[in-house]
Amino acid sequence: MTGDVTGSMTRGAAVGRIRRVDALRGFAVCGIMLVNTWQRTAERRDLSPFGWVMENLVQSRFYPIFAFLFGLSFALFLGSARERSARPRVVLLRRLAVLAVLGAAHTVVHPGGVLLPYALLGVAVLLPASLLPRWVVLLLGCGTLAAALLDSEPYVLISALFLLGLAAAPSVAGGWGDLGGTWVLAAVCGTAGALTAGLTWWWNHAPPGGGVYQAAAVSGAAAYAAAFLLLARRTALFEALGRMALTNYVTGTLVIAVALPPPAAGGSGAVVVGLTVVTLAAQAAFCRWWLARHRYGPLERVWRTLTWWGEPPAGQTGSRDPHSAVPDPRRPRPEDQPRDRA
Repeated sequence: MTGDVTGSMTRGAAVGRIRRVDALRGFAVCGIMLVNTWQRTAERRDLSPFGWVMENLVQSRFYPIFAFLFGLSFALFLGSARERSARPRVVLLRRLAVLAVLGAAHTVVHPGGVLLPYALLGVAVLLPASLLPRWVVLLLGCGTLAAALLDSEPYVLISALFLLGLAAAPSVAGGWGDLGGTWVLAAVCGTAGALTAGLTWWWNHAPPGGGVYQAAAVSGAAAYAAAFLLLARRTALFEALGRMALTNYVTGTLVIAVALPPPAAGGSGAVVVGLTVVTLAAQAAFCRWWLARHRYGPLERVWRTLTWWGEPPAGQTGSRDPHSAVPDPRRPRPEDQPRDRA
């Protein structure tokens, strides 16, 4: 066992997908799609009731969830790669390089896309941090989070959430798969919700700077995530969306670009919500259909294939993953497949 942040993830803990992580990622994908659609149509300062709701209660409330889960998935993938390769960080560097190429191509359609920045921050922040003990990563994450509240630059906040997700991964892989019990989630939801309400009021009545908005974004994301985990009972749809998050994010921005070509400012709330709902419904149906026949989404498959290019295949067993949201009906899963939870 190594001393870095992924060293505490044992072989046994790596088996099986973490369903609520998939579901939470799918929930974040839904919120990001709504925000991206609204940003395409919103005026510079949308003073309508719908604009106020989007700006104060929705915008910036979902990408923190996605960033935290990106750091968490990074550690889970690295823990899995240890068992398949003698050079796991080389594999992970290749994975980030592929994401950077996909992200660079994606910026042609969506200049504000996060794939390329996520890949670059993964190399600059997550790879070095993965060599450190977990407690050091946690301290770095908390320190960077504090710095983000003094700086309106969103990538400082994303770096902090990457680190916090990286530090949380061993606990999640080691048996904290439910992401907290009912009382913990209720406490987080209530506390974060009250804090978000206060920070949002402060921001609207006496804007002191970017830090308050960043704090409201983080606390709002925590409240939404806790409420989702607390209230969601049937999560298969969100799990499918989360397992194909890359495919859904890219296709969602393509739909926005085609349906709302610039200049698209001035769209109504009905247009924003309608396009979002229709797109997510189509994506959910496609995800369920696709994952019943394939182990990975289309872009996820490309990403995985290029990541493991030239690597020796892992040993396979006949064990089936009983926790998968949408199992492959045609054949048992190899033991290594459920471990790739990124």
